[in-house]
Amino acid sequence: MLPLSVSNPEANLRDVHPLVLVVDDEPRIIRFVRINLEMEGFRVIEAANGLEAVDQVREKMPDAVLLDVSMPEMDGFETLRMIREISSVPVIMLTVRSTEEDKVRGLDLGADDYITKPFSPRELVSRLRAVLRRVQPVSSAGDSVLEIDNRVSLDFNTGEVLVEGKRIKLRPIEFRLLRHLIENAGWTVPYSTLLSKVWGYEYKDAVSYLRLYINYLRKKIEPDPANPRYIFTERGMGYRFVDFRRQ
Repeated sequence: MLPLSVSNPEANLRDVHPLVLVVDDEPRIIRFVRINLEMEGFRVIEAANGLEAVDQVREKMPDAVLLDVSMPEMDGFETLRMIREISSVPVIMLTVRSTEEDKVRGLDLGADDYITKPFSPRELVSRLRAVLRRVQPVSSAGDSVLEIDNRVSLDFNTGEVLVEGKRIKLRPIEFRLLRHLIENAGWTVPYSTLLSKVWGYEYKDAVSYLRLYINYLRKKIEPDPANPRYIFTERGMGYRFVDFRRQ
């Protein structure tokens, strides 16, 4: 019998050397990113514009995408919108614009992170590894399916969430955030703890990210997002998931 390590070469290659799609209309930026990522063991493919990027995501199924915002004809935001129609691949936006509005727009479209140009190779690699860690599948030591309030069903193994019997599509970050809240049901989880556990330690002060994703979750699982039944805000402290185990 062949050993597992060679039974699926492509799968094992991805485990050790993730495939990253770099999208930028400036060849010097692509060269800079490629050299530094390959030095750290990543494999790199390229796209010079948004349409090429969408085709590469569809055909090559990369493990992550580094996507420039400012590109001619079709910018990074529109490219991200098209990518999200076909894939949940982690996407890090690369931009010279660092305004809160731009960051929120990217996150709202489904970006996983933002890096402002110019950036150092060390920051790029650190952010990329953090995103890849966050999207790793999670498993549960206990029951794989959890029922809440006879209305919400969460499958820890598949990442599937059902609300009133209907499948709700959650981004990997949304699922990790919901899982962490549920695992600490009845307790207030501090902002910094949620950010460190879900995004990574370097995001422990990025409260705006957390607020945005809490709003996403409420819109997807709450009967009335404006009057939450499950996810409560403890102002100045953190968030608390209702203690459904005592109901």
